[in-house]
Order: sequence, then C-alpha cells, then structure tokens
Amino acid sequence: MNRNTLIKEYPRYNKHINDVFEAGQTHIFKWWNEISPPEKKHLLEQIASIDFPFVRKLFNDSIQQTTRVVKGDMVPPQIITIPKDIFECEIAQKARKIGENALQKGEIAVLTVAGGHGTRLGVNGPKGTLPIAPISSKTIFQLHAEKICATQQKYHTCIPWYIMTSETNDLVTKTFFQDNQFFGLDPSQVCFFTQGMFPAVDFQGKLLMDSKSNVVMSPNGHGGTIVALKGKGILEDMKRRGIKNIFYHQVDNVLIKIADPVFIGYHLRDKADVSLKVVKKCHPEEKVGVVVCVNKNLHLVEYSELSRDEMCAKNEDGTLKYNAGSIAVHIISIDFLEKIHQKGESLPYHAAVKKVSCINENGNMINPEKSNAIKFESFIFDVLKYVKKGVVMEVVREEEFSPVKNMEGENSPVTAKQDMVNLFGRWLRNAGISIPINSQNNVIGLIEISPHFALDEEELKNKIGKNLQFNGFLNL
Repeated sequence: MNRNTLIKEYPRYNKHINDVFEAGQTHIFKWWNEISPPEKKHLLEQIASIDFPFVRKLFNDSIQQTTRVVKGDMVPPQIITIPKDIFECEIAQKARKIGENALQKGEIAVLTVAGGHGTRLGVNGPKGTLPIAPISSKTIFQLHAEKICATQQKYHTCIPWYIMTSETNDLVTKTFFQDNQFFGLDPSQVCFFTQGMFPAVDFQGKLLMDSKSNVVMSPNGHGGTIVALKGKGILEDMKRRGIKNIFYHQVDNVLIKIADPVFIGYHLRDKADVSLKVVKKCHPEEKVGVVVCVNKNLHLVEYSELSRDEMCAKNEDGTLKYNAGSIAVHIISIDFLEKIHQKGESLPYHAAVKKVSCINENGNMINPEKSNAIKFESFIFDVLKYVKKGVVMEVVREEEFSPVKNMEGENSPVTAKQDMVNLFGRWLRNAGISIPINSQNNVIGLIEISPHFALDEEELKNKIGKNLQFNGFLNL
C-alpha cells in the first residue's frame, strides 16, 4: 500500500502512517484493500496507540541483553518471620491492632490485578470467572468479593475495590459482576479500570497480527498498574475516598488474605513505602521471584537472573540463603505513588519469549507449537528501587498462597481446590475437630467454609462446637 495514498485517504492519521513506514512495519497494511472501512478505522486507531520507535528500541535491547540484570552486592533482606514464640505473637497482635484501626477508618483499598485471560486454564473468559470453590463452585471473583464483604462487616467499614482489567477482558468482567449483582457489594465501591496494551513482535521485530485488520496487543504487565492508577484517575478517586494505602494482589491466588490487618499493621508501624509478603521457596529451582537487598535497597530477582551458585547458596545452618519467594502481595502507600509520578519515573520493560497465535504472510491463522514471539511487560516490583523503607513479611505458603495458572499439574484448579480443603481442615483440626488426612497430608473428603461464616481460624473456633463431627463432607 502506497504511503501517500493512505495519508490522502486518512489525513488525520498522517503522523501515525508515517511512523509505520519509518519503522519498517508496512506489512500491517498488506491486506488494506481487502478489509472493510470499519476495520480500516480500527487498524488506524491501533497504530495511533503504538509508539513505534519505542517498540524498536525495546526489541533491540532484548536482542542485546546478554549480561545479568542484577548489578551490585546482593544479600538476603531483613524479614519479619512467622511468629515462633509468645513474644513474637504479641508483636504480631500489636501490628494487627494498628491494621484493624486503619481498616476501621476506611484508609485501605483493595487492588486486584485481573487483566489476563484464562487461556492456559482452558477458560473462555477472565481468570476470575473460573469456578473454584471445592463444594459450591463459587468463582475466584466471588470468593474475593465475599472476603471483602466479610471484612467490611467485621470492622464496620467500607473497603473500595479496584479491579484492573485489560482492553480484551474489561467488558466481559464488568458484565460478569453486573450479572451477579456485584456479589452483595455496593456497586459504587467497585471500580474497574484498564491497563495499557503493548504490541507483540516476532523474532525479527515485526509486529504480529491475528487478523488482516488487527495487531496482536497484550496487557503491558502488572507494572502497568503504576501508570494506569495515575492515568485513569484512580489515585485521585482513592484520595477523594480517604484512602492512604493500597492492598495489592493478583486475581489467581485463591488463598489470599485480603486486607490482612497484621500485614497492614507492620507496613504502617514502619512507615513503609511498599511492603511485600514472601514464602520460603519449595526448592532451590522453584520458578519464583526472590526478594533480596542490592546495595541496601530491596530488589526482586527473577529466578532466571540467579546464577546456579546463588540459587543453591546455603546459610551456615543449611537453609537456603536466597529463600524469600515473592507471592505478589503488596501494600503500597498512596503518598509514595504520588512522589513517583511527580518525579516522572517510569518502570523498565522486560522481554518474554512466548507462543502467540497469529496470521502468516498468506493471511492464514497459525497456532505455533513453539515460541514465536516476544512480548514486553513492565513489572510492579521494579518500583522497589525507589523505595526508601520497605517491609518484607514471611507467611505460611499453605495458608496464603495457591495460584491458579495451569490447566493441570502444579498450580492448577485441582491443586487450588485441595489447598482450600486442606486449609479449612487445619482450621477445624486446631478447633478440636477430628479431620482425617492421607499420606500426602491432604484432607480425605470435602470441606468448604464461606468467608461469611468465618474469615479465619479464630472466627471459626468461636462459631463451632466441639461436638461437631466430620463425615467426609462439610459446607459451612
């Protein structure tokens, strides 16, 4: 397609059409004469949203990136460990009271990152719409909503819930909430906003297309939260509501302790900018980001950035040296975010090699069997380099971390359901109820405890009698 012809036909897109030609991405106009006027307009609007020189720079950087990303002396961070004695339990209780006070004052908002699709799970829609509860089959979104609702009732407060979607799943997510009457929450306290999108390229840096009129665009990563909070007016909305700190988590963790008052309390006690929850790694090779200190600043190192020696390094007592696995649960200060935006700071983009369905040069759709594309994403943990004060709190994996990422095997719906049943089983067992387990320490039978019945083990103990008997099925 001739550049001048395009510009003459659509003068309003003059600059953007020139950008395409200057960047050597003219293949996206290959089927111009075959597509309809609305499709042409859609493609031009997509082009207008793409920073072509920036895409080229990121691609070139990804090709040249051969050296390790982590620079400087790396040491384990200072961690608030799981309480081991009465003294440490008392400290945790003091933190809880601080957190509960902030919740009662209405100073905490929940931010759920839910921009992805459940493609790896075989779900036709957003991951949050996946039925997951072991007996009732409540969806992930419903479980989160019920935890927020129960926490509000417990502390006689209102907790605004911000859900970051993507352009590809925003409408279906909103519709899902509307169809389910917002799961009992006031619609005015649930706010949806979209993160930015970024094009995917092939290994030659060419933009991929999944139709003759559509460039493949993907969410720009959870780091896009920082940009979207400001750009979509969310920070202003939070300040208007009196919010001072954000409880941040990703949608797929079914064991999440939403707005955990102990975590909030430690964050507030230490006047932290950003706080993180971590779990001990299962084994040295576990594919999780590891929280460390680099040049006295908190830093999250991807498992791929660790050398073999660092991955397996041990302390004198034989424990793993770099053992603080991130579970993507944070508390972020509103004031800190405002300072970041005032400074005009931006997060770097990371390249990830992926399999992406697209059309070939003949316009036929292909579903690749191996990686064929590079996606660029920003990561929220890169904001740590600006953090003056941060809190790292260790939690028990079995109580707080069970993400749903794969269709089967590790981190799948099957493991998530079993983890929920096991958690409820431990609550009951600690309350004096006999709960049978098998050789893998999994509960034999099915248990589900609604957040409306009990948010935690302590609430459960106050609601059930010692004469309760478990016969293999219990739904409270």
